[in-house]
Amino acid sequence: MDGAGFVYFMSKRKDGVIYTGVTSDLIKRVFEHKQGVVEGFTKKYNAKHLVFFEDCGSIETAIAQEKKLKNLHRAKKIEIIERANPEWKDLYESILL
Repeated sequence: MDGAGFVYFMSKRKDGVIYTGVTSDLIKRVFEHKQGVVEGFTKKYNAKHLVFFEDCGSIETAIAQEKKLKNLHRAKKIEIIERANPEWKDLYESILL
């Protein structure tokens, strides 16, 4: 899963905050969020569940997609999450396979 470009959403629960991120190594980055090793939004709000991700193929495409997603209203982000993950399950285990 590394070497590409990914956008992702992290959250604590369905009615909680939604963090939008971008990375070239999804497994490593989500692990860092879960462990709270990096100061910032996800650590402050305890947003440790990977609720959505998209493989964009390249980091450049992922960065462009992240900018689009960050500008969306919360309702649209929820729609994106629920289309792919209606139960808001933590998808971290699924990316380890």
